[in-house]
Amino acid sequence: MNDIALDARPSGLDQLRALMDAKLRVGIGQTLGFNLVEIEAGRAVFEGRPGHGVYNPIGTVHGGYAATLLDSACGCAVHSKLMPGQAYSTLELKIAYHKALTAETGTVRAEGMVVSMGRRAAFAEARLTDEAGRLYASATSTLIVMDR
Repeated sequence: MNDIALDARPSGLDQLRALMDAKLRVGIGQTLGFNLVEIEAGRAVFEGRPGHGVYNPIGTVHGGYAATLLDSACGCAVHSKLMPGQAYSTLELKIAYHKALTAETGTVRAEGMVVSMGRRAAFAEARLTDEAGRLYASATSTLIVMDR
């Protein structure tokens, strides 16, 4: 049993900053090759470079790649606003695909922002763009906020 008092636990923002500072990737980031590159209260940015390993049978990057980056950006934007002892989970994620990704797209950036956050529900949105700022996908997300 952990003997640290609940209020001594780090906030969500502190947790994410520590993850970035340690240059650690969580499992899905390792699998799909993307990193958390910016974090501040209510905002999270991930970057990745899709390759042929995430292609679908029609010869473009699978939509799940974009969805994962967008879900991560929305989720971590909310995570950055959690108080010690809180957790969250995605309840709903709506994705709009604007343009197909390919290995030639290069580095993409998913930027998530909290739209509003209450005691039990949070709403976030994210955009997936390339280095030139072209929009490839966007998302809105509803997340549940809960005590651990």
